[in-house]
Amino acid sequence: MSVKTIIAKRRSIRKYQDKKVPNVLIKELIDAARLAPSAYNAQPSKFFIVKDKITKQKLKQNSVFKQDFVYTAPVIIVCCADRNVFPKERFEPVYSNPREIGGELGAIRDLSIATQNLVLRATELGLGTCYVGLVNRDKIKEILDIPKNCIVPFVITLGYPAEKPRPTPRNGFKEFILNRL
Repeated sequence: MSVKTIIAKRRSIRKYQDKKVPNVLIKELIDAARLAPSAYNAQPSKFFIVKDKITKQKLKQNSVFKQDFVYTAPVIIVCCADRNVFPKERFEPVYSNPREIGGELGAIRDLSIATQNLVLRATELGLGTCYVGLVNRDKIKEILDIPKNCIVPFVITLGYPAEKPRPTPRNGFKEFILNRL
């Protein structure tokens, strides 16, 4: 399957089969994320894998997610980024605002690139995913004991799809280009 086909095939899945995702496939997804580029090769992306019912129940009891489908997904991948990994001495003299390359903005940028690799690889392997941004970040960090220097901008649910959503409408090509091509 070509990358273009995988991109076109990807859908946000909110209903999953009651079927475990093997660790070997989860490792395959994390490896795809690991290979993503990052500014200064700082590699700020970190992942916390939630598969057990006890932890999911604890997240639910603390209303970490507003969307109930998250708690029923076979796997919740908590996407974290270490905002302190960027080598300040390498870009501070060049950029007036170090946040442009590193810090929180850079960490989120690089994590987003890594997770897109993960999501596309999941699609290729026949798995479904959904980005979830409605997260009580403080609570999830507390419950999972995620380090203070890490931010949690979103999570990704993962499992075998139990639905086949239709493609959603997309803006035309002209809406994506600000100038003339």
